[in-house]
Order: sequence, then structure tokens, then C-alpha cells
Amino acid sequence: MEKVEKKAYGAHILVFPYPLQGHINPILQFSKRLAAKDVKITVVLTNYMAKTIQIQDGPFNVETISDGYDDVGWSAAEDYIERFETIGSKALAELIERIQNSDDTPPVSCVVYDSFVPWVLKVTQKLNLVGAVFFTQPLAVTSIYYYIYRGLLNVPVPDGEMISIPGLPQFKVLELPSFVSDAKSFPHFLRLLVDQFCNIERADWVLFNSFDKLEPEVLNWMAKLWRVRTIGPTIPSKYLDKRIEELAVQAVSEGGSSDKNVDEFLEAMKREKKNEI
Repeated sequence: MEKVEKKAYGAHILVFPYPLQGHINPILQFSKRLAAKDVKITVVLTNYMAKTIQIQDGPFNVETISDGYDDVGWSAAEDYIERFETIGSKALAELIERIQNSDDTPPVSCVVYDSFVPWVLKVTQKLNLVGAVFFTQPLAVTSIYYYIYRGLLNVPVPDGEMISIPGLPQFKVLELPSFVSDAKSFPHFLRLLVDQFCNIERADWVLFNSFDKLEPEVLNWMAKLWRVRTIGPTIPSKYLDKRIEELAVQAVSEGGSSDKNVDEFLEAMKREKKNEI
């Protein structure tokens, strides 16, 4: 019997989305782009999400871990954030260690994790892996939450106050995201949104679901704070490729192509001294 040669990958990246459909979809599209560059991708879902959503077969493996609520999910738990960190961090570390000790899978070199689970960075650093935080929302919206985190924008915002944030035009309270303008109705979500930044300065990369020419002013401001990369837009490739419609062709020619941004991210990762990819 002939021996089947294993495919040689340029890297093995583990991708960890927050267990919400709106967060899973964008990071899956990013994963597909990475996989197209001969990068092995392992997507990690919670046990509950793996049972309740349908993911089409893609160029990646899917692994599952427990978040402490395997039968009911996050919506039925008031202490979900704390329990997810306690149980999830241990389960994630065990999963990575199992992969690292496997003879059948190349070792993980980088973890791309949703900004809603900043505790993942502790796991990656303990295991000496590159940690890249992935922000699903655009730069402009993220900058508002960062201002709240820094205490530069107090919630609730007084009616009639005009808000000024670098890179953005002035705007009114009613123009803020609902999690801010009506913070009392969404206390748990506001906490998630603010806690995204608790250790962001220690992340190796900060990835945004945007592209340079969409939000240049706020991007320039954030690039002074962290190691920022735009890797968007993370939408199905058929809407970006040159064979699809005039607007898609324009997006590609102007640097909005996800392919272009992913290439730049991988090239930057190759230069990373911490772990060569």
C-alpha cells in the first residue's frame, strides 16, 4: 500500500469565535480566506453552538469545548461571562495541548480569537503562541466602546451632549449604538463591549473587520495605539471577486479585497519573531 503524504501547511491557526451567530459568520469567512492561502484552520465552537447551528462543510476542521452550559447556552445563564472564562480557558488549553502533541496535525502557531473573549490571550501567552484579537464590528463603533472603557465617555450620556472621538464627526446621543444610548436595557452586553479592551495592548495583532479606505481617519488613530491590521470585509468571496458586478470590481481595485488584506496579515505574521509562520 502506498503511503499517502500529508499536506504541508504554511501555518496552523486556531480560530475561536464568541458563541453568537453574528460573531461566528464573519470569522468563518476570514477562516476560509486563510485556508485558501494553504493555512490549516481549526475552528473552535462551544458544545451548545455546535449542536444548534449548521456550518457548511468548509476548508477547516471544527473542534468543540464546553462553556459550562452545554445544554442551554449563554442566553439562559446570568453568570455566563464568568463561567465561560473559568471553564472555557481550561478546556481551550487542553484542546491546544492535545493538538500540539498530535502526530497527525501540525502544531498550532497562532490563535485568532473574538474580542468578546479577551481571556483567550492568557491561554495563548501561557502556551507561547501568537494571539490575534478579532473585532467583528467596524472601527468607528469599536472606538466608541474604547472611549467608554477609558472613561472618556461616561454612560449614561446626558441628553443633548455632543460626542467627539478622534477620526469621527461629532454626533448626538441618539446616534450612538443602542447598547450605549440605552445602556440600562443592555447591562450585560455593555460589559462585554467594554471589557474587550482589558488586555488589548498585550495582543500580538489587533484585527478589524474593515478595510483601509473605508475608515481611514479612525484607523490611523487606532494604529497609534495597537498593532492593527484590517482584514475585511469578511463577507462571502463571491461578493468580492472581480468576476462579480461593478461594485465588487471597484472594491478590489481600491484595496477592499479581503484577499489583499489577508495576504498582508500573513506576510506580517511571517516576520513575527515570536513564532515564525
